[in-house]
Amino acid sequence: MADELDDLARVVSAEADAIERSSEAALRPRNLDEFVGQRVVREQLSLVLRAATGRGGTSDHVLLSGPPGLGKTTLAMIIAQEMGSTLRVTSGPAIAHAGDLAAILSSLDEGDVLFIDEIHRLARPAEEMLYLAMEDFRVDVVVGKGPGATSIPLTLPPFTAVGATTRAGLLPAPLRDRFGFTGHLDFYEPDELKAILVRSAGMLDLSISHDAAAEIASRSRGTPRIANRLLRRVRDWAQVHGDGRGTLAAAQAALEVYEVDEKGLDRLDRAVLGALCTRFGGGPVGLTTLAVAVGEEPETVETVAEPFLVREGLMSRSPRGRVATALAWEHLGIAPPDRPTEASGGSRLFD
Repeated sequence: MADELDDLARVVSAEADAIERSSEAALRPRNLDEFVGQRVVREQLSLVLRAATGRGGTSDHVLLSGPPGLGKTTLAMIIAQEMGSTLRVTSGPAIAHAGDLAAILSSLDEGDVLFIDEIHRLARPAEEMLYLAMEDFRVDVVVGKGPGATSIPLTLPPFTAVGATTRAGLLPAPLRDRFGFTGHLDFYEPDELKAILVRSAGMLDLSISHDAAAEIASRSRGTPRIANRLLRRVRDWAQVHGDGRGTLAAAQAALEVYEVDEKGLDRLDRAVLGALCTRFGGGPVGLTTLAVAVGEEPETVETVAEPFLVREGLMSRSPRGRVATALAWEHLGIAPPDRPTEASGGSRLFD
């Protein structure tokens, strides 16, 4: 019975995730004119695409870097739309062998846009094949094994590769240099997020006040994906508990239910910050020790909570560990100790 309940829970969770992804996709802008924010990248990319369209050829390969949720996938879709091309989507982790990439490349038609998400996670053999494909539109397919193996050159139609990465520093230089245009996406300003929310609310048939949009924007960590997700939760609250309108009161009540505070910190953020301040006297404390204290994996704390806390000036990193700043104590409403406590052993060291 327990196994059946677990299976049912997984099915329900998968269906809920699919609905969320579908809702998120419906809110994506369809062209550069609808795309809000990232002014410099948008102008540069527009010039690249217009020039390529004017020549009647394919665009240079494009590399988009930046934190998650800022619009890299959306821009890849827009590139295909602006070029009147078909978008083919894959990801670095999905290409485990060079043969996987060869199969994808050999199925491309002329002018197609190949979007590779998390391109920094490509396997090395696939990277080396991609070098040749991007530069010469050719791949060498090896048939057979051992001394009898034969390399067969396969000519590819011209295509545009669009790579997306959250960790551009992990890309090898030979791959990075083969992209004709590189754009870095930055976090959004509150006014830009407010404009995105007003547009999204219209597409969701939600009447939203400017105050409510500004409130959601201020708690969205500078990230459109988070802003749209919070907007959908406000819509849910307004539908169930309110009059169906996105008022300031509805926004504040919904965000309180979902534990998103006025700075945008969620449950995990506050748990990490609270443990750092109350259990370890503000630090320094090692990552592993901090993760154990909040019951999460170190990677989750490091990649999900820590970047935002550091960016907001609530936490700092030192060679000896994580340290709470004065703003952290102020945000939690806790008086800092007169002198940071020191723990014996290695638990307070950077680990």
